Order: sequence, then C-alpha cells, then structure tokens
Amino acid sequence: MMTGVGGLWMLAVVSNSGSGTTSQQKEFDMPVVGAATHQTLSGVSSHDVDALEDAIGLREASRESTGLDERTFALVKIATLIALDAPPASYAWQVGNAIAQGVTPEDILGVLRAVAPQVGGPKVVAAAPEIMVALGLDLDEEG
Repeated sequence: MMTGVGGLWMLAVVSNSGSGTTSQQKEFDMPVVGAATHQTLSGVSSHDVDALEDAIGLREASRESTGLDERTFALVKIATLIALDAPPASYAWQVGNAIAQGVTPEDILGVLRAVAPQVGGPKVVAAAPEIMVALGLDLDEEG
C-alpha cells in the first residue's frame, strides 16, 4: 500500500508466512513532474486528440503500414478491444475515432457479432455496455 503527504510517500509491504505476518515500511520522495509531462498526461487521460497524437503518435503510421483504409482500420481496432477485454477508456477513444471515420453504430454492432464466435460470449457481453457508453447510449434504456 502507498500513502503520501506532499512529496513524501510511504510504501508498506506486508507479507504473510508460516511464521507470522511481517511489515516493512520505506519512505521515498516522489519525483518532481514537469509542467509539460503533467499537461500531456492530463490531455491523454481526458482523451484530448492532440495530446494523444503527441503522446502516442503512431496511429497514422500504423494505419498506413497496414494498407487498410481509415474506416476498416477503425473497425479492426474495435474488434481488438473486444478480444482483449479492454478498459472502458479504450472504447471511448476508439469508438470516437471510428465514428469520425464514417463508421456507424450498426457497423460496430456487426463487429461485435463477427468476433463473438472467436472471442466468446463473456467478452462480447462485457464489451456491449462499454460500446453503448462510448456511443452515448444510456445503459438502462431499451431501443
């Protein structure tokens, strides 16, 4: 467990062995984070397109190397998120990119259906609400 006050942080390590529980504590100073680093991390965490491109910067080069058009590339990215059981923030970013490339919600549903036999039901069920949220749909709302 890590706790901190100001720039001083303490890491507590607890181990449980046959001879009982032991605990060690170590203090360390957190590094000073530069303004540019802070700004980039803030931008990436809030899905700022420019910050993401600066931080990641590989999207366009990656797409060009595949030979896929932008729309197909966006659909492949969504299929990959489903297969990996990706975190919600990934869906928000990739679904937004896909919509910007002309992908429709129906296309995304088609991807979900297409990958289901390969990735399995649990991953499809887990991905569906993430896709709904990324599309701005209410999870409790029925279409």
